[in-house]
Amino acid sequence: MNGVKKQHLPTKICATCGRPFTWRKKWARDWEQVKYCSDACRRDSTRRVDVSATRPVRSP
Repeated sequence: MNGVKKQHLPTKICATCGRPFTWRKKWARDWEQVKYCSDACRRDSTRRVDVSATRPVRSP
């Protein structure tokens, strides 16, 4: 099997829910601009997470 094991893929923290997510092949061209783990989080992007806290924080 070719490729990289999932444990070795780059990860980011979702700007909305604060959960970590891993690189996907469909994001290969735009990985630097990816901010959200899913379409649901992208749609609900008005809810932001303070990464230093564990609770979601609403932005004004």
